[in-house]
Amino acid sequence: MEPLYQSKIVCICCDNSFMTSRVRPSFKRAASVDSDFCGYYKTEVNPDYYVVRVCPNCGFASTENGIERLNDQQKKQYHEKIGVRWLTHDYGSERNAKQAMASYKLALLSAQAIGEKDRVIAGLLHHIAWLYRYDGNQSEEKRFLRFALQAYIRVYEAEGVALNNAKLMFLIGELNRRVGELNDAVRWFSRVVNDKKIVDGAMIRASREQWQLIREEMEVRAKNGSGDLSPSDLQGLSEQPVSTSA
Repeated sequence: MEPLYQSKIVCICCDNSFMTSRVRPSFKRAASVDSDFCGYYKTEVNPDYYVVRVCPNCGFASTENGIERLNDQQKKQYHEKIGVRWLTHDYGSERNAKQAMASYKLALLSAQAIGEKDRVIAGLLHHIAWLYRYDGNQSEEKRFLRFALQAYIRVYEAEGVALNNAKLMFLIGELNRRVGELNDAVRWFSRVVNDKKIVDGAMIRASREQWQLIREEMEVRAKNGSGDLSPSDLQGLSEQPVSTSA
């Protein structure tokens, strides 16, 4: 069985029908997963390459998590900012890493043009960081992780407090850790562990594990005299967070 199959999509911007490639569910099992949920696959086909649907007619790009319908104002905004410069190109068949990156950046530009929700934009930024990670481009990966982090924080400020979204809080902590903001990372991990309203055992355990990694890293850096750590940087790291929720 081939890993890819064709799916028919109707563009929500120009109403054009087009075909896009999808990955069969049986080929989406990750062999390993990073702490921020970036997956690695044994097959040659990376499912992350095919998340974005790109209309070959107008260039509008989106994912299944995006808005389902555009109003006239949003269509106008997209056309004026992106569509007017679009040169017909078909992303519907098999994609390589370069084409996958182009599709995600088109989706990001499309989302920004129409005023898409921060949750969707954060996901796109995070996926772009993963693509740079696959390619070994650490500087661009970190740059987009920072963008994703800022967007996730906006999501939390808008809806996370009410939802007690443990996964979102963990992600904010983990992206802080990955971009080197260790004290901020500790604060977010501690919130996951110590908030009695959170009962997500997996996220509580993951927060404890990442907190421990930070503690070990900061202690090593302090012993080696590397960086510009001060005694206050280790404040609050003397004991591991404890929770009775897990």
